[in-house]
Amino acid sequence: MDRIMEHPILGESPEKKIVTFTYDGKTLEGLEGEPIAVALRAAGVMVHRYTKKRHEPRGVFCAIGRCTDCVMIVNGKPNVRTCITPLEEGMTVQTQYGVTAKEEQ
Repeated sequence: MDRIMEHPILGESPEKKIVTFTYDGKTLEGLEGEPIAVALRAAGVMVHRYTKKRHEPRGVFCAIGRCTDCVMIVNGKPNVRTCITPLEEGMTVQTQYGVTAKEEQ
């Protein structure tokens, strides 16, 4: 996992349980309770959704739940702000295309 484990001001990160979740059908790991967006970033995922009109990629922008750039489909529910939603064991996270999941071809 690509993450900061010791911060020069905040010190060491507390130990957390490693959990698994799926992202677009792939099994990934993250730390229980951390924001979904943080777990995705640690796994190298930067794009969370594509805009409806222009199909432009979006990812974390404000990281405090005010914008909608990080929204994804979580456990079947669209428009979940992943920057403030805690990661739980077994979650299903999908890239959002407009307001839905990508249609199967």
